[in-house]
Amino acid sequence: MKQEFNLIRRQLEDHLSAINENTSEIQALLDYLQEIESKIEKVSQRMDLLQLQDGHLKGKPVVEPLTQIEKKIFLVLYTEENPLTFLEMAEKTGLISSLIPDYISSMVHKGVPLQRSSFNGRLFFKLDPKFKEAQAKENIINLSLQSFIS
Repeated sequence: MKQEFNLIRRQLEDHLSAINENTSEIQALLDYLQEIESKIEKVSQRMDLLQLQDGHLKGKPVVEPLTQIEKKIFLVLYTEENPLTFLEMAEKTGLISSLIPDYISSMVHKGVPLQRSSFNGRLFFKLDPKFKEAQAKENIINLSLQSFIS
């Protein structure tokens, strides 16, 4: 009976050892995937930058279509001369201030060039003056009268 218990114990220890090895292998693969994701994100950012620069070189910036809420935020930035905080943008658009950073990030990702500055630990955003001028001349964002009314 003692031999049978020892046999079962060895089998369980072998099984536990195999599980530990698999866990280590899975962790190594997860670390590798995270490293790959990081590299893909860097490449994506570089491609976005190159596409944006390519658009500027051709004379007209490349901007993906904005949602209605993004257009609303864009209009606030477009009509304001001074840089705005997230809270000020929220007040002027009637949106919740916690949503503004996500929309700003989305707009930048879509190609809207914003100037960012920091003062007293607060972030301020302003539409790039050259882009603002191009928007006035070429309507890059495709704003309609409806955008101003709604």
